[in-house]
Amino acid sequence: MNCEKRIGLGVAGNFAHHLEQAGELKDFEKVVTKEENAPKGIFPFYLPSSKTFLGLYPICSEKLELPTYEANAQVEPEVAILFDIVYNDEKKVQTLIAKEFTAFNDCTIRKDGAKKISEKKSWSSNSKGMAKEWIAIDKFEEGGVMDNFHLCSFVKRNGILHPYGVDAPLLGYSYFYTKLQDWLVEKMNEQKDFGPLEDIAMHLKDTNYPKQAIVSIGATAYAEFGENNYLQSGDEIYVIVYDARKGAADIEVAEGKIILHQVVL
Repeated sequence: MNCEKRIGLGVAGNFAHHLEQAGELKDFEKVVTKEENAPKGIFPFYLPSSKTFLGLYPICSEKLELPTYEANAQVEPEVAILFDIVYNDEKKVQTLIAKEFTAFNDCTIRKDGAKKISEKKSWSSNSKGMAKEWIAIDKFEEGGVMDNFHLCSFVKRNGILHPYGVDAPLLGYSYFYTKLQDWLVEKMNEQKDFGPLEDIAMHLKDTNYPKQAIVSIGATAYAEFGENNYLQSGDEIYVIVYDARKGAADIEVAEGKIILHQVVL
């Protein structure tokens, strides 16, 4: 799938405890949400044709390149959803149509002094990860194909496989299905440049109103190893979405399982 014409957006704070563990809760202390468990906002990680650093396509399915400068990088295991974007006559986002989903690594550097989330999200053409395989979404609501899927992740270091993020059902996302879809439309139209967040409507305009978006919908909480260990050269990353009726939270290939496998450079 050629994704270079699709805008890349991420959701911050859509799984309980992730921001606290990542040390980023303070970044959002002035961001007010309508509900206590609501995500904090959305951010860009790729802006097609942009002349900024976000114009470099950052996704690779096989390798992850650490920054050339000293930085603490962590896997952010997520599900990515491909949405069609439908605009109204005023070029506002009218609705999003969920098409497919896959495993995604929204790898992030813990960068002191970063003013925007996006500054921690992209540093090279191999700073993100996304599996090559996708699963079609029959309906983005309860009773659909995503009901039975879980998300898990591992890092193999020196031959030892460590759980990196907790195994979590996709239904464990704070906002999911219609609630997430409606919230995304609202934020794409109304989110302003404030604190760590950016004006997404402006980005849509500046990228000539892309017809599709890849949206990484939030990272799981970390397992003990993930919380206490940054990535090192030679590590192997596994981010996995799997049908819990057909497979287990492991790196074994099975029906109904998508595995993103990256080697860290």
